[in-house]
Amino acid sequence: MKAMFSLLLGALAVLPAAQADTPVLIELFASQNCKVCPQAYETLRNVNKERRDDVLILTWAVDYWDYLGDPDPFATPAAVERQAAYADRFGLRGPYTPQSVYDGDKECPATRAATVNANIRDRQAAPDIYDIEITAQGAGSFRLNGQASRPASVQLIEYLPETASSTGMVNPVVETTSLGLWTGGQVTYSYQCETACAVIVQEQGFGKVLAASPLGVAAG
Repeated sequence: MKAMFSLLLGALAVLPAAQADTPVLIELFASQNCKVCPQAYETLRNVNKERRDDVLILTWAVDYWDYLGDPDPFATPAAVERQAAYADRFGLRGPYTPQSVYDGDKECPATRAATVNANIRDRQAAPDIYDIEITAQGAGSFRLNGQASRPASVQLIEYLPETASSTGMVNPVVETTSLGLWTGGQVTYSYQCETACAVIVQEQGFGKVLAASPLGVAAG
């Protein structure tokens, strides 16, 4: 009996950790004045077509290339702040376009399809130690449930879906709203958006993304 119990413990020890149920968040930082960004748009459109259920792609427009042409109408201070924080975390010399970031954990030029897909596979294989669930409940609310080792920020992201955007970008962000800090457990949030929305649960200071999910439309 002891031998059988030891074998069972050994088998359990080599079982892989559970993987995240929420999609991999891919954030693209781009500008209409970036000459190679259309190539990145095409790369991520293909990824979105092939992996629609596995990824959530959001495009953040930045304004630091505005001196090269007309101001980017989608550019927001939030996008610039977010990318600058990532540049610091990744030890980069500075922000660049078209940069893609994966769950706040990896980054690469979004024109490199092979690296883009490798980063997606890497994040899909990462163990989900917090087991966080995001459940859209309709009527402008969603439920967040799971664990958190420290308070995490909850951000509502409003974006234009494919049917509402003619820019070539995948899900360009139009507005961001902080929903506060989450310390774990089950919490229900209310939200409003007029196009489409997603929620991002992320370590404070633009750290690793713990979970992300599209929510749909909830006009107020």
